[in-house]
Amino acid sequence: MQRLYDFLRRHPTGVDSFWAVMLSGFSVLWVATVPKGPDGLAAAAVVLLFGLVVALRRRMPETMLLLAVALGLVQLLVDLPPNPADFAMLVIIYSVAAHDGPRWASRLALVGGACAATLSQLRWPVENVALAGQVFFTTVMSVPFVLAWVLGDSMRTRRAYLAQLEERADRLEREREAQAKVAVAAERARIARELHDVVAHNVSVMVVQADGAAYVMDSSPDQARQALETISSTGRQALAEMRRLLGILRTGEPEEAGEYVPQPDVQQIEDLVEQVRTSGLPVDFKVEGTARRLPSGVELTAYRIVQEALTNTRKHGGPDVGACVRLTYFDDGLGLLVEDDGRGAAHEMYVDGGADGRGHGLIGMRERVGMVGGTLDAGPRPGGGFRISALLPLKPAH
Repeated sequence: MQRLYDFLRRHPTGVDSFWAVMLSGFSVLWVATVPKGPDGLAAAAVVLLFGLVVALRRRMPETMLLLAVALGLVQLLVDLPPNPADFAMLVIIYSVAAHDGPRWASRLALVGGACAATLSQLRWPVENVALAGQVFFTTVMSVPFVLAWVLGDSMRTRRAYLAQLEERADRLEREREAQAKVAVAAERARIARELHDVVAHNVSVMVVQADGAAYVMDSSPDQARQALETISSTGRQALAEMRRLLGILRTGEPEEAGEYVPQPDVQQIEDLVEQVRTSGLPVDFKVEGTARRLPSGVELTAYRIVQEALTNTRKHGGPDVGACVRLTYFDDGLGLLVEDDGRGAAHEMYVDGGADGRGHGLIGMRERVGMVGGTLDAGPRPGGGFRISALLPLKPAH
């Protein structure tokens, strides 16, 4: 049975041809047995052509509909009474209504089917039946034609609906793929910024401490040992953060709890400042307003801005440079102010790209601030030094 079903699905025209032959054969036998029937040649031609309508209903539905209408008129003219071949009218009405063709063909099929029973009753009235009975008989005979059209039109509507659903599903799938690619690109850009911040800050601390240890190695071994311990702890912290970021980049999945260090937040800015002080850069740190929990994106942005600003101050501020960091909690935002009294012009060239175009500090800051909808202002201070001011909008945590 399954093989037969598959064959019928693969060869619908062959199936139509089989039923057309069967219908034509029965119709020819029926016409031949009708006493005082019509002209045999004309009747056989009409019956065989009705079989052709069934055989080609899928390939040429509109053409076969017009042929069926013409055969119906010829049947009236040659006085060929209703016979099994007329079943082809029901078939072509259904086929045209179910086909995604011009609407005129579907309307013609409906009107022709509704009129077929009436014309047949007028041409071959039922004998010994009152007028009311003839009207009732005509109405009943019209029902199959109308039902064939309704069924075909319903199939067409359902097929169009399913096609629309498939098209919509394909479109949504393509949109999801595009959004996934955008999200991956954005995540890789974020990880690149994180790596830049981690490497630039921690490596600069290690370089400063190594230079200091080499300078006091002979005169102050204890101070050199302390500098080496700072280098060791800073290196471990940098490795932990880089392992976390590279793990996300490699697997594309969030890291397991406890496997890597957590993302920095505002609370860790004080530890960051203390680490910078240990490296030899004096920093004045103050928090104004009522501290509260912030969105994770805002917390990470605030930490990275302070980290990048202090790193640039230490690397490019010159000798005897000092810095200050201010965090201000507003009702609707977090204010950041990082400024130093070093060589502002050289500092500005670095964070804004410089002559070599390799500095990405200020660019990264602007991207981070833009991602949370904030504003950033950076530039030289009056009297020397450099200032970075940012306002990060936030909503109170619930």
